[in-house]
Amino acid sequence: MQTRLTINGTAQTREVAPATLLVELLRDDLGLTGTHIGCDTSQCGACNVLVDGIAVKSCTILAVQANGAAITTIEGVASGETLHPMQAAFREHHGLQCGFCTPGMVIAGLEIVRRRGFDVSPETIAHDLEGNLCRCTGYVNIIKAIHAGARAMGEQAATGTTGASVHA
Repeated sequence: MQTRLTINGTAQTREVAPATLLVELLRDDLGLTGTHIGCDTSQCGACNVLVDGIAVKSCTILAVQANGAAITTIEGVASGETLHPMQAAFREHHGLQCGFCTPGMVIAGLEIVRRRGFDVSPETIAHDLEGNLCRCTGYVNIIKAIHAGARAMGEQAATGTTGASVHA
């Protein structure tokens, strides 16, 4: 089926089989391997992407269901070589750990800020991260990173500086 998507700001028209998952289109057809496959059952969040600005687990949506949508993968979050404030916060607060869950966690962080605002509490972040699994050590630094990223996004939004978009 012919599917039209805007992926990381670039319009794409692709011929995809009806049963092709969005994560398969992104990784296999487009080479956007920053979107990880951790469980393939919507349990871990490693495959999170933004679909029209809302976080979606791309292992549970068919590519044809995203027809006409704007998709942002982890590759599209930064502005060129400049990290998005959420990405910079993950680096600064050591929220990376092994890195496997990081792309999905960054997208989850953007979703939390979209829904909760820039002044989100660490407790709310911890609650809202349910469904996003880290197989390393825990969530302390991830929560710190999302909290700091939200604040940095708020500061940039208040000053009109670029890079603060909740929708990446």
